[in-house]
Amino acid sequence: MTIGLSALLDEIRAIALTGLHYSHDDYDRERYERLLQLTANEYASESVSPQDLITAFRKDIGYITPKVGCSAAIFNEEGHMLLVKRSDNGKWGLPAGFCEVNQTPRDNLKREIREETGLEADVGELLDVFAVLPGQYGQPHSLYALLFACSVTGGALTTSHETPIVGYFDHHLITDWHFDHQQRAARAYHYWLSNRT
Repeated sequence: MTIGLSALLDEIRAIALTGLHYSHDDYDRERYERLLQLTANEYASESVSPQDLITAFRKDIGYITPKVGCSAAIFNEEGHMLLVKRSDNGKWGLPAGFCEVNQTPRDNLKREIREETGLEADVGELLDVFAVLPGQYGQPHSLYALLFACSVTGGALTTSHETPIVGYFDHHLITDWHFDHQQRAARAYHYWLSNRT
C-alpha cells in the first residue's frame, strides 16, 4: 500500500470506530459498520480475514487517537548509545515500546528499559516527539514516539526474548534500523554532544 492509501484507510477506520462509539442512530451505525467493513476488506491479506480485522479493530473503544510509544536515549562515557537488536525483525533500535494503560510515559519507559536491557534507569528530559504516519515502515496506524534522555541507576546488561543483543554501540556504524530509530538516535546524540562537560 502507498502511504496515501494507508493514511486514508487509517482515517476511515478511526471515523468508523469513533462513530460507532458515539452514535445511537441505527442508520448512522449501519453506515459506520459499512465503513469498518470496507476498511477491513482493504487491509485484509491472505493470512488475515476481514472479520478477524474487524474483531481486532473493535478492541479500540472510545475516541480513536494515534498510538503512543516511548524510547530511551542512554549513553556511556565514550558517547556510545545503548542499543538493542530486536528479535521480531532483527533490526536495531533504542530501548522502546508502546505505552501501557495506567502507566505514565516515564514509568512505562523505565519498565521497557528494565525488560529489554536489564538496567534500571531514571527518565529525564523529553528530547523530542516523532510522528510515524500510516504506511510508513509497513505499519497501518499513526504513532507518536516520545524520546527521553535517561540515565542508568543500576542493574546489569541482560538480553531478553525481545532483545537477543544488548549493549553500547557507536550508532554511526549501525545501518539496519527499526522504524525511525536512526533519526531518534541522531537527535539523542545531538543532545549528548551539547551536554558534555
